[in-house]
Amino acid sequence: MKTTIDIPDVELEEAMRFLKAGTKREAVVVALQELNRRHRMARLVRFSGKCVFDHNDDVERMEAGEIRSFGGCLRDAS
Repeated sequence: MKTTIDIPDVELEEAMRFLKAGTKREAVVVALQELNRRHRMARLVRFSGKCVFDHNDDVERMEAGEIRSFGGCLRDAS
């Protein structure tokens, strides 16, 4: 998707240096991927130590939406 945005040069140059990105586009894409990864990880951390599954089938059933809770675990609705 093409988008025109005004990013401060200093911030973009620093991001390119940190990310070792060769282009501005690469820096923005990698930064967005990292942001999304961190948010996914934060959502997973909320469940840390809260779920105990006896079988992998139980996890797959929750992911498929067949069950909303199992063994005291509540599935995040967001």
